[in-house]
Amino acid sequence: MRIAAISDIHGNLPALEAVLADIARCGADVTVNLGDILSGPLWPAETADRLMPLGLPAIAGNHERQVLTQALERMSATDAHTVRCLQAEHRDWLASLPPTMALNDEVLLCHGTPTSDLIYWLDSVTPDFGRHGSTGMRPASAAEAQERLGAVTHPLVLCGHTHVPRAMQVGRSLVVNPGSVGLQAYDDEHPHPHHMEVGSPHARWALLVRQPGGWQVEQHAVPYDWATAAAQAERNARPDWAFALRTGRVAPARIAA
Repeated sequence: MRIAAISDIHGNLPALEAVLADIARCGADVTVNLGDILSGPLWPAETADRLMPLGLPAIAGNHERQVLTQALERMSATDAHTVRCLQAEHRDWLASLPPTMALNDEVLLCHGTPTSDLIYWLDSVTPDFGRHGSTGMRPASAAEAQERLGAVTHPLVLCGHTHVPRAMQVGRSLVVNPGSVGLQAYDDEHPHPHHMEVGSPHARWALLVRQPGGWQVEQHAVPYDWATAAAQAERNARPDWAFALRTGRVAPARIAA
């Protein structure tokens, strides 16, 4: 079995098109979508229109939940922009997406962890952002990753949310994050200030291939027209996104000294 995993598209239609073309080139039996699909200052409605007819197995991320449940005045600028772009059919599609999905007896899909769309699984936030160059992040320990696995027993678990490609053996489960299709850097304040950076603007996805000895992981970094995506972010008054889209890094003005 060959599974293409995509996540965190964030309305970046050119990146999505490049990734779908790369998946078609590599070949996959199924492509799964791990959430945070539309939210961003890019092309949320157009991305929905591209994905909905494909009928891919898909789950909701935290941004889908926020767009559908939060009051507009309490939303982030990213989600508020998205809400204003969506039509009823787009919202209905988002509302139909479950928070987790068992693709089969071997494969589980989630966004953050099996029990939360906000908790990072394979990375952990630290309270030392800016000290000695710290980004406020570190890879999760084996104990942390095991605790986040909970009672899950699927041999392969696919997650997203952090935008960072990573794979870790957690007990009997291989946990794989394919990284983000559409945004390769961001900063956040919760539970402590931190930023996530991949370091290049390439769109990311992962190919999982079932082999006799277990699952093989191929992480893909795909070039696309990130200059056009950055220009769209600038047109929508998001220079922070524009910098991240061009570089795969957080804009210096948003990094603590």
